[in-house]
Amino acid sequence: MAAKKPACCGLSTLEASLVTMFILMTAVCVTLITLMATHKDLTAHPSLDPTVPPSPGSTPRPHTPYLIGVGRADCTGPPAEIPLMGYANPQQTAAGIHTRLYSRAFIIDDGKRRVVFVTVDVGMISQRLRLEVLQALELKYGGLYRQDNVLLSGTHTHCGPAGYFQFTLFMISSKGYIKSAIQPLVNGIVKSIDRAHSQMRPGRIFRSRGDLEDSSLNRSPHSYLNNPEDERLRYKSNTDKQMTVLKFTDLDGDGIGMISWFAVHAVSMNYTNRMVSSDNMGFASYLLEQDKNPGELPGQGGFVAGFSSSNLGDVSPNTRGPHCVNTGLPCDYLNSSCPVGGTKMCQAFGPGNDMFESTKIIGHNIYRKAKELYANAVEELTGFLHSAHQWVNMTDVTVQINNTHTVRTCKPALGHSFAAGTIDGGGDLNFTQGAVDGDPFWDGIRDALVGAPSNETQECHHPKPILFSTGEMNWPLPWHPQIVDVQIITIGSVAVVAVPGEITTMSGRRLREAVKQELQSNEAFRDTEVVIAGLSNMYTHYITTYEEYQVQRYEGASTIYGPHTLSAYIQKYRGLARAIAQDQVSELPVGPQPPFFTKNLFNLLPAASVDGKPANASFGDVLQQVYPVYRQGEVVSVTFVAGNPRNSGDVRDKTFVTVEIYNNVTESWEVVHTDASWETRFHWLKGSNRRSNATVEWFIPLTAPNASYRIRHFGHHKQMNGLQPVITPYEGVSDIFRVAASFYY
Repeated sequence: MAAKKPACCGLSTLEASLVTMFILMTAVCVTLITLMATHKDLTAHPSLDPTVPPSPGSTPRPHTPYLIGVGRADCTGPPAEIPLMGYANPQQTAAGIHTRLYSRAFIIDDGKRRVVFVTVDVGMISQRLRLEVLQALELKYGGLYRQDNVLLSGTHTHCGPAGYFQFTLFMISSKGYIKSAIQPLVNGIVKSIDRAHSQMRPGRIFRSRGDLEDSSLNRSPHSYLNNPEDERLRYKSNTDKQMTVLKFTDLDGDGIGMISWFAVHAVSMNYTNRMVSSDNMGFASYLLEQDKNPGELPGQGGFVAGFSSSNLGDVSPNTRGPHCVNTGLPCDYLNSSCPVGGTKMCQAFGPGNDMFESTKIIGHNIYRKAKELYANAVEELTGFLHSAHQWVNMTDVTVQINNTHTVRTCKPALGHSFAAGTIDGGGDLNFTQGAVDGDPFWDGIRDALVGAPSNETQECHHPKPILFSTGEMNWPLPWHPQIVDVQIITIGSVAVVAVPGEITTMSGRRLREAVKQELQSNEAFRDTEVVIAGLSNMYTHYITTYEEYQVQRYEGASTIYGPHTLSAYIQKYRGLARAIAQDQVSELPVGPQPPFFTKNLFNLLPAASVDGKPANASFGDVLQQVYPVYRQGEVVSVTFVAGNPRNSGDVRDKTFVTVEIYNNVTESWEVVHTDASWETRFHWLKGSNRRSNATVEWFIPLTAPNASYRIRHFGHHKQMNGLQPVITPYEGVSDIFRVAASFYY
């Protein structure tokens, strides 16, 4: 008889099974907890997996917090000898720094989709700049950041370095395609996106709106009045006064950033200025960031304040309006010219007594309103994100205007009034705004140099008298683009329309209405507000209404695709909005790819020369010394033996200037201002025999403490060692001086 197993052994097997199950269950639980924690950590810190986009099949959660990232980066280019972009004045080449230029990026993610809005202190985004940025982003992030979900917008300062275009007209006016000018922009924009990406975290977005008065006027009221009266009567002003603000916070309610849209030209700094400057919009950013980042130097601190352009095509900040500078009398209303001196003498000024004061006043007005709207923002955005984009051949768009008629866009062309300029910066030649007839003298010169426009192009652009038929000029490269970006992104109940040019007040109103109408066909977009981000993604000059085009002032003459340009854009943006509303964005045709030229790009800017200096002097030596004592409100000035700032290479995140205070407690010098500060001005003066000077001015704030100070200047000089150029850093320092309420201390 077989022996029975002890009863205890049966119980042991059961216990062993239970223990095994317990261990397995524990392992499963631990694994699940670990996965949940890892998922939470990746959600809170998406930089841990920066190249993988959200899963296309995942479901967005519109009522849970967005993931938000904000970032800012210096994008200042060489502040010497390179033309400044905006006024097309060949004498206006960079010679110092008024304020530095920054790129400010905002990334928003709803769990399924991601959008990026970037506002850059630059005249406008060029197609070449956008393409190079997208290439850099693809190399770094794969398919995460693309042409459809990245929107780049320029603040429209006219005082940033040029040289970042690939089309011939812009290269001619900018001394070509200048690699040293475009690289800081590309690298700065990408770096601002990098910083926003690495800092993404759950947060909330709030919207606020309000009107800003006394900071803008319509510089072409005659054109505006040609719009239908019943349309004009719907609005209280011939410019848009509304400012829209988006407030970004973390989940604790602490502010991390802000975007503002307001329609005004950044031309408070006029065409006589030769310092790199971010103008009125940049000053507004400077003020709000200084507010929100107390104790930080400009360009530093976590809070990012972006002030973006809008439908500013006919909007000037020079609120005193146009007057003849030689007589003080008002300019001619119809063509903005003066009896003696023509358009050059007709200039708009104000509200300050000089361009610095005007920049300060307008910038402060914009900042103050944005700060108020930011503080009162309580309307939370909670909806999904969308982005839609197409490339469009704008030279060949057919528009259905009614049941029986269609119209078409034209090959690019600029009219005679383009050469007249505006009241913010008139042309040097005898052209006037409002010209609907050609000039035999100038037409003859044009025909001899570049050829006459074809009959087809002349008829298409009527009543514009064509000065340059740029769409028929292709040497050494096309003079104007054919392929254009159109793009819309939506952030909850806010739709941002990226317009590739300067769109006038009424044109912007019509475009906003059209996009809103299409979006509201879907109940989810019932309360959507549409804002326009101007100077976005590329530059195609101006966009006027059909009626404004007939007047042919500067804006109409610069509407390069003809009288139906706005209608064509409205049709294209309607298509994007309809695709968003119907959730059919994936079905949109991508459109024809834009060119990326690698040949025939030219650079007319010679290399920086070897630096000279006075005998028995060294670079950085002081030529004009400071005084021993200053009072608050006065200006300190000191001049150094300098090298060409171009020899300093990439100047991002560096400074040519520091103002330093002596800390008696730590017995050390501390930097209180750099060349990014509003309170400093860095002037570079090129003299004879390859010599140059650097003059630093410090406008002492009324709040400056009574203390000892010094000013330092940093730079590089080029010398030859045999046949090899050698770049050497140098620095100079002023004498120590005191700031005191009284000279008797």
